[in-house]
Amino acid sequence: MKIGGKMKKQTIFIFTALLVMAVSLSLGLQLDPEKVKNRGTWELFLKAAEIVDHEDVGEGITKPKKLYLKRGEIEECGVWKNVKGIQKGFKDEWRYEIAAYEMDKYLGLGMVPPTVERKFRGRSGSLQLWVDLEINELDRIKKQIEIPEEKTDSWEKSTYIARAFDSLIGNIDRTQQNIRYTKDWRLILIDHSRAFRTKRVYTDQLIYGKHGLRSTMLFPKLPKAFIEKIKTLNYDKIKSITEGYLNFYEIEAILTRKKLLLKEVKEMIKERGEEAVLY
Repeated sequence: MKIGGKMKKQTIFIFTALLVMAVSLSLGLQLDPEKVKNRGTWELFLKAAEIVDHEDVGEGITKPKKLYLKRGEIEECGVWKNVKGIQKGFKDEWRYEIAAYEMDKYLGLGMVPPTVERKFRGRSGSLQLWVDLEINELDRIKKQIEIPEEKTDSWEKSTYIARAFDSLIGNIDRTQQNIRYTKDWRLILIDHSRAFRTKRVYTDQLIYGKHGLRSTMLFPKLPKAFIEKIKTLNYDKIKSITEGYLNFYEIEAILTRKKLLLKEVKEMIKERGEEAVLY
């Protein structure tokens, strides 16, 4: 889709800024006001843009739609979901997509594309900015594609951050199909409609980590800024961050997992020293 002149350059700059957030913490950087401003610009675009066309995405049991959007000279796409209830034995909720984005934003990760609530054909759902993703983890493994040597460190750190984030929000659906990379191997996190689990199996232990359900998939080092942000989470903070998209039990489950996550980080620091765990 085409974007005209000066606006095209501005759009490319904003979008590039959003993508680099995916590894910003691994480089020891903090999100600056300009990046936050740009992300807000995309949120406004998603809420206000005219829907000029749509089509089925063609994958996923939640049957998402690809919406073609236009506002002024800017034309972009978004993924719209309105799934709600039990799907294939799992609880799926479109509101979790927005809650995951807001949590990502507060924690300073920049790995989840901008996501807002938007009505389509009279029905409420989540609308997430479309990101062109080159390959998923399943295809990478099948085709035996190696991560470029110069990208290995950032890829590894992003993988650990994603595992810690999924553990915190109780996301059980980080399959190899939805672990996806941009052309330059930046990890972008999509599909969170099965996050924020409340059953005891997802609060008695984390999904990943030494004591987790998937205990072979660890997060041995994490950004210190990320951990410090997690420490600030309390009930009122999460309720404010997620803007009513999570209920009491879902918020309490996050707080329970927060304790487990911080406990594991503390154990790692005791075993290997803080410098080996936090950067």
